[in-house]
Amino acid sequence: MSRIFETVISAVPVKTAAERYGLHPNRADMVRCPFHNDRTPSLKLNDRYYYCFGCGATGDVVNLTSKLFGLQPYEAACKLAADFNVGTEKPVGEYAGRPDFHSQADRCRQVLERYLDLLYQWKTRYPPCHETDAPDWRYVEACQMLDYIEYMAHVLSSGTLAQRSLLAEKLTADGKMDQLEERLNRLLRDEAPV
Repeated sequence: MSRIFETVISAVPVKTAAERYGLHPNRADMVRCPFHNDRTPSLKLNDRYYYCFGCGATGDVVNLTSKLFGLQPYEAACKLAADFNVGTEKPVGEYAGRPDFHSQADRCRQVLERYLDLLYQWKTRYPPCHETDAPDWRYVEACQMLDYIEYMAHVLSSGTLAQRSLLAEKLTADGKMDQLEERLNRLLRDEAPV
């Protein structure tokens, strides 16, 4: 399990996330299940998991967030980390005097998360129909890049201060992030429905 998942799951109770995202439990920590047409509360919110006695939906805080917002699990973990300020710390030592650090790291993380969203879409939208078909270039790029981009987004969202700083510097050197953002904007325009 990736460290961001472990960190978020141990830091954010299911009930706390559910309340923040609009579910209001009764005294028995039960809510109407948002995953089926529920007339009476049947979804039990525990600290580490939820369970619906009506439809059988179950999972941890990442699963809940993923289902509530229609996100991939990694995206849900990043959302939880951001919404609950998990895995963040203030700059200290050599990084304290660098006001641009947070803005650079945040910009890199945002661009990488947008790219991740596009890669997830490509992987599900453009797989080969038959094993003899030549794969679409978008599917190939998604297969090749997903793990690497997920890793970098993970470091930027929950790595140590030194790790985030070094990666942000590497990504912004020689205009690499500008080039990726420009390409990403062009790709998103091309993907937009006419």
